[in-house]
Amino acid sequence: MGSLFRSEEVCLAQLFLQSASAYSCISELGERGLLEFRDLNPKVSPFQRRFVGEVRRCEEMEKTFTFLQQELRVAGRAPGPCLESPRAPLAREALRVQEQSEQLAQELREVTRNRTSLRGRLRDLRQYLHVLCEGQRFTSLPTPLGSPPQPRALSEREPILDPSLHHHLERKINFMAGVIHPWRVTAFERLLWRACRGYLVASFVEMPEPMEDPATGENITWVIFLISYWGEQIGQKIRKISDCFHCQVYPYPESDASREDTIAGLHSQIHDLSLVLEETEQYLAQVLDKVALALPAWRVQVQKMKAIYLILNQCSFDVTEKCLIAEVWCPVQDLTQVQDALRQGSYQSGSSVECFVQRIPTSESPPTLIRTNKFTAGFQSIVDAYGVASYQEVNPAPYAIITFPFIFAIMFGDVGHGLLMFLFALWMVLYEDSPRLRQGTNEIWLTFFEGRYLILLMGAFSIYTGFIYNECFSKATVIFPSAWSVATMANHSSWSSAYLATHPSLALDPNVTGVFRGPYPFGIDPIWSLATNHLNFLNSFKMKMSVVLGIVHMGFGVVLGVFNHLHFQQRHRLVLEFLPEMIFLLALFGYLVFLIFYKWIKFSAVNSRVAPSILIHFIDMFLFTSNVDNLPLYQGQVPVQMVLVVLALASVPVLLLGTPLYLWCRRRAPRTVRLGGCGRLSREEPLLEGQEAGNSVNATKEDVESGGHSPDAKHSDFSEIFMHQAIHTIEYCLGCVSNTASYLRLWALSLAHAQLSEVLWSMVMRNGFVGLSYVGGVVLVPVFAAFAVLTVAILLVMEGLSAFLHALRLHWVEFQNKFYVGAGYKLCPFAFARDPWE
Repeated sequence: MGSLFRSEEVCLAQLFLQSASAYSCISELGERGLLEFRDLNPKVSPFQRRFVGEVRRCEEMEKTFTFLQQELRVAGRAPGPCLESPRAPLAREALRVQEQSEQLAQELREVTRNRTSLRGRLRDLRQYLHVLCEGQRFTSLPTPLGSPPQPRALSEREPILDPSLHHHLERKINFMAGVIHPWRVTAFERLLWRACRGYLVASFVEMPEPMEDPATGENITWVIFLISYWGEQIGQKIRKISDCFHCQVYPYPESDASREDTIAGLHSQIHDLSLVLEETEQYLAQVLDKVALALPAWRVQVQKMKAIYLILNQCSFDVTEKCLIAEVWCPVQDLTQVQDALRQGSYQSGSSVECFVQRIPTSESPPTLIRTNKFTAGFQSIVDAYGVASYQEVNPAPYAIITFPFIFAIMFGDVGHGLLMFLFALWMVLYEDSPRLRQGTNEIWLTFFEGRYLILLMGAFSIYTGFIYNECFSKATVIFPSAWSVATMANHSSWSSAYLATHPSLALDPNVTGVFRGPYPFGIDPIWSLATNHLNFLNSFKMKMSVVLGIVHMGFGVVLGVFNHLHFQQRHRLVLEFLPEMIFLLALFGYLVFLIFYKWIKFSAVNSRVAPSILIHFIDMFLFTSNVDNLPLYQGQVPVQMVLVVLALASVPVLLLGTPLYLWCRRRAPRTVRLGGCGRLSREEPLLEGQEAGNSVNATKEDVESGGHSPDAKHSDFSEIFMHQAIHTIEYCLGCVSNTASYLRLWALSLAHAQLSEVLWSMVMRNGFVGLSYVGGVVLVPVFAAFAVLTVAILLVMEGLSAFLHALRLHWVEFQNKFYVGAGYKLCPFAFARDPWE
């Protein structure tokens, strides 16, 4: 938790890896996830790097794994997750994995192809069998025994116009049988009739059982057709039309005996093919079992192996090409673990030469590393969304753990609503290890789940502020007896029965002895919920509370800047920036907080009618005047206010010019030669502290000689510093005014939440009770259901999201800009990721 307040110290280091053990060392470092590697070959194409062949081999294996994965999905199976993460395979193991995976892929291709062929052959045989069985019903019509053959009666539709064609009727009748898709039957029949001019008889019947369509894979009910025709030319036309409609045509035996023999042979073939297909399915299931068992571990191993070779491609070889050099960003406290990982990798590879790590100086800004856990990760993500902290900068996340839920709760203060939010977050926290909750696909749900601890604290703080406001679903609760006494007021007043009958609202005067017996022990007195000036009282209370909390929050942000100045050895900023900022803030707005508390303490119910207006005093303070009608709060108030305004105005030029002039003087100091009694030269100090030429492999000779600065760097640096300080001064001075007003959103949203909750209660629950005269409990069930749904949808979701966004803005703009730059970048260590196939 020590690194949560400030990012860890990160250094630039070089790894010297012996060629034989480089693979094992990178594998060990990837398992531990300690280092971020830098690319030492930025100008080299990926196709020209040293280990491009190994990377391609890994990609080929990934293609094989993709094929195996698809075959499993087609079979309705899914490979299970890899329970134990295997280590990256060595070269010999990688060859074994490649050989076994390709062998399984080849077996799957052959078995799948054979199964498809067998299924197609079996489908054709069954279709042929149905065609013969259905066709036999049309062609095997028995004639009565002993009946002489009767001459055929000619139909009016038969083509007998030409007497020369009469002899065609005595010709032999031919048959054509097959199956056709049901969608094509109508067009097929119409085209046959028109093309063949009636020299055929076509019969169509649906197949008794549905069969698979080889084109789409769907089961459809095919249509069997049997066509009898005369003449060879008509037969050729029918065959061509059948081919155009993609019909499956089968040979049709002429005699009944041959058809019976064919049907018997088909039954035998179907039985044999069914047995062969069953054995093929069993063998395919065995192969798929092997794939499902081995594939999860294989793909993790190949993924790790590919990642290692990609890292090795970022390394550079020395002159002898026997050693690889890598540059890494490494947390300083993990250097011992890195050396241990290199030693372990060298031992696993069997190399006699150990690899080692060496720190090198650099002028670059290191990446930011802030270690988090499941509790602090949500708050850190809020800060990182604004900007990743600069290196070694104060981290606002640990302070946001308290301030963010509290500021949210000020706008969302309600015991009932906070309790519902707290219980929802508590349920997610208690079942956070459930795979069902973690592996959801809904992005909104995953957002809620990742911020479960943040929601838990927001609910808890909302319960606390709800007790302060004394609101539970907009209704006040009487935890302690009220501090107001109505009986005392009635005894000391002239309230008669007639007066009470004509005045439904009565005023309690706290100036009467015994009416107000002291402050309520905790929160707001519940009697205020019955008062007609309830909203006026809450307006004054919440507005002043928002101003006080806002100024305290901003002042805390300015104080946090002190830790940055001390850490970066910029002590001049304590006098030239922090001091004028605090004087400007406290002299104006800190004085406003003092006036609020002073008025609360000095004036009571006795002299409250003559209490002056703080707002008028604050306006007169900037105008250097006094208002006769607005009495002073204390003697000598006008001179004190004039001095505070002068101090605030005097701090502006100090804040504007102090730091640039100080750095400019330090810039000129190395050019002066001190010829005093000792005759010694002055010490040279750079303008920007902490910069030095780096020893990175990527640094060029010109960068080292010039120190990273151009000839015009002095002028550009000073101008940039002055412009940056001018922008900071304007932003801070104007921001103190606008940011203080911005905290009034706490007052506005708190009142809006309370009023919306009260409206929802009065329009739903109250009308339900009053309209039913407190009877009809069954009817109250839908009324309460509507109240619950509206409460969750409007007050919890919509109002909660609104309060969350406003609290987010107050932290990003009003709080963090006082001390937080957020111009860094995260440390992304090389670590083997989880299986992306899951």
